Amino acid sequence: MTSKNERDLKGLRAAGQAVGQTIAEMRRSVKAGMTTKELDEIGAAVLKRFGAKSAPKLVYNFPGHTCISINEEVAHGIPGKRVIQAGDLINIDVSAELDGYFADAGVSFQLPPYDERLVRLCSSTEATMLAVISHLRAGMKVNEIGRMMESEAKRHGYKVVRNLCSHGIGKSLHEQPHEILPFFDPRQNGILKEGQVITIEPFLSTGAVIADQQKDGWTLSVGKDSRVAQYEHTIIVTKGEPIILTSA
Repeated sequence: MTSKNERDLKGLRAAGQAVGQTIAEMRRSVKAGMTTKELDEIGAAVLKRFGAKSAPKLVYNFPGHTCISINEEVAHGIPGKRVIQAGDLINIDVSAELDGYFADAGVSFQLPPYDERLVRLCSSTEATMLAVISHLRAGMKVNEIGRMMESEAKRHGYKVVRNLCSHGIGKSLHEQPHEILPFFDPRQNGILKEGQVITIEPFLSTGAVIADQQKDGWTLSVGKDSRVAQYEHTIIVTKGEPIILTSA
């Protein structure tokens, strides 16, 4: 969507705040020994407190309120009986609807004891996301996002997962452009417009470049020899610095 007025901006900010605060509280609450279902229930309670609805449950009937992916899981992990262990690499992805507006964000982090390789992977992914966001301006081509994303990933020593993309968002969870590729594609030559609402979500990998869907029909994973981190914000494109909607 394009944010056209103060009402849109207010609605998007409210949805973004619900998402950002949900992720922050889930991250503060996670600990070894709890199940991913228990962590998801914490997220559900925060969304309810804001009056927001889980977007994946609302739109796709996803079997959880949030997506929680552990270690080899990259995205769309289903909350369940899996017990979170010390040293796990955790991704929390939250998207929500509030009063007709949608927002989406994600974080990756490791529980102690820390492995410096995983800590660096997570920090590099966050840095890549922020670098891409800081460069975006109305009038740029959409494929500049992928060019910058892959360039930043390579600069940090990583690859991008090529089948997981950023996307348009706003009045629905996924809008045009439905897939903003994480690499340069000359065919993706649309122009970013002032007020356009999109996500920026790099998935940086130590090896694998494709995440494979698992038998549950939702979870996307890589092999045990690779690890992937994701960071995501929902933003509004402007003529100057983009507006980040999903900060905590």
